[in-house]
Amino acid sequence: MEYKKFGDTYYVRADRGDEIISSVLEVCRKEQIRSAVFSGIGGCSEAQIQTYIPEKNDFETQVLTGMLELVSLTGNVITDDEGQYYHHTHAVFSYKEGEQHAMAAGHMKAITVSYTAEIELRPVIGGVIKRKHDPETGTGFWSL
Repeated sequence: MEYKKFGDTYYVRADRGDEIISSVLEVCRKEQIRSAVFSGIGGCSEAQIQTYIPEKNDFETQVLTGMLELVSLTGNVITDDEGQYYHHTHAVFSYKEGEQHAMAAGHMKAITVSYTAEIELRPVIGGVIKRKHDPETGTGFWSL
């Protein structure tokens, strides 16, 4: 992974074998970015897609493998009062299923790069968005 800052925006290139979400979080930690939004595209080899099931109060995970075209990646990074980093990331992938093109999308747990991913990371300017824990779902939301 490599990254560079231009103006207020960081441009991150993740390489073969890199995990995208941990790479974004690594840049945030190194650069002391407490809250940000990000987007990207790329070619991936594995995606762990999660769906929250309210009745179970838990996530179900589906793992996709093979040549996955990362059509759209969007997410945010926030921190809690103790400085712990959290992400909320969604993505859309296209891939071949036999002779047909297929799509899969959802909340992301992890994404492994096949050949490259290009990510734009935009820190929140003029403030910090914190995380508020929701005991009902066991997840967290923005605290504005």
